[in-house]
Amino acid sequence: MERARPLTDRRTLLKGAALAAVPYALLPGPQAGAQVPAPDQPTAEWQRANTANFTAARRPLDHRVDLVVVHVTQTDYLGTLSVFRNPKKKVSAHYVVRSADGHVAQCVRESDIAWHAGNWDYNTRSIGIEHEGWVDRPAYFTDALYERSAALTAAICARHGIPRDRRHIIGHHEVPGTDHTDPGPHWDWKRYLRLVAAA
Repeated sequence: MERARPLTDRRTLLKGAALAAVPYALLPGPQAGAQVPAPDQPTAEWQRANTANFTAARRPLDHRVDLVVVHVTQTDYLGTLSVFRNPKKKVSAHYVVRSADGHVAQCVRESDIAWHAGNWDYNTRSIGIEHEGWVDRPAYFTDALYERSAALTAAICARHGIPRDRRHIIGHHEVPGTDHTDPGPHWDWKRYLRLVAAA
């Protein structure tokens, strides 16, 4: 014999009706003081790319990270951030380094896959760093840009166990299948790798 279910009492019904009538605006929202998670690089400013411009992942669990790819933006710093926020562009990098003072913005988490290399295999296994400037304007490659970028690259290498050598720190032009030339002939690789090693 099936047991009879207890009838809902009037008080419970009234409580439920009252809750249903509460406007959503009166319900608690996000906790006051809630913050965006900190960047992977403590010295970076978080400037998130649009989610349409990168692939969420769990690196290094689902893809090993064994490369750093050096890029030059071919536009200015703010223009680069704007491109990464535009969902129609389908491009991003993990970091952008400003020319004048070496300021670093992080746009994509290192655990996620930025769309920077033009080669899916290389995207899945690399961290992309964009540098403000143009390949044919060496004045953009300032001391501050080299020093802050080298410190960033050294920290990335330490976090992911990447050797600090030219086989693992490459230019965009070295990615198979790319038609890009950056960082170009004016990028001082010897100086950069020396700074990475010293960081």
